Amino acid sequence: MILETRHSITEILSRQPIFRGLGGQHIGRLAEATREYRTNKHEVLFQKGVQPAGLHLIVAGQVKLFLPSTQGSEKIVRLAHPGEIFGEEAVILDKPYPMTAQATRDSILLVVPRAALMAVMLENPGMCCDMMNNLATRMHDLIDNIESCTQRSSAQRVAHYLTQLAPDGSESYEVELNTNKQTIASHLNLAPETFSRVLSRFAQQGFIQMHGRVIRIADTEQLRLHAC
Repeated sequence: MILETRHSITEILSRQPIFRGLGGQHIGRLAEATREYRTNKHEVLFQKGVQPAGLHLIVAGQVKLFLPSTQGSEKIVRLAHPGEIFGEEAVILDKPYPMTAQATRDSILLVVPRAALMAVMLENPGMCCDMMNNLATRMHDLIDNIESCTQRSSAQRVAHYLTQLAPDGSESYEVELNTNKQTIASHLNLAPETFSRVLSRFAQQGFIQMHGRVIRIADTEQLRLHAC
């Protein structure tokens, strides 16, 4: 039982889309092999180029996946949140991790060892299909991120980022920035000051209202137009 969630590892795994078709016996096998891992903010979970230990699932917190450079800078490829998995591409291919993973907040994770995961996958073709769907979605998101960073202006990138957080059918909504602006700016391939400048411009134009870490989007449709 993970005290913070009041759910067992078995319950948490069974709610994962890639495990939804598994029976109780297979979920039990995975849960028995899975280990809980607690990490502090800024702690590195694994480095790019290291052989994969297993599939990571975030229970609480947040993790950034990034490409480090020799100059010390980084390109954030993805921000992973509770309920999401990462590292699956390295686990399936049995190749080194293509990115570095670092906690941006104190986090709780589950790690499913590769051997246990692959053994269950071989016995469950349906799980293979669910894993393929997950990887296809990740590929789609990656292409969307590349398009945003290479073909959109700074204002379009910020508008697109905010509209992605909109609940379906909402004309207005609130967003709480769950990580610092520097991390979000890096994810959008922007300088932090550029990100802040665009937010200020949107506020002046009346599209958004800023209250500390909370951003209220007053006109979703106008923001979507700016994202195009």
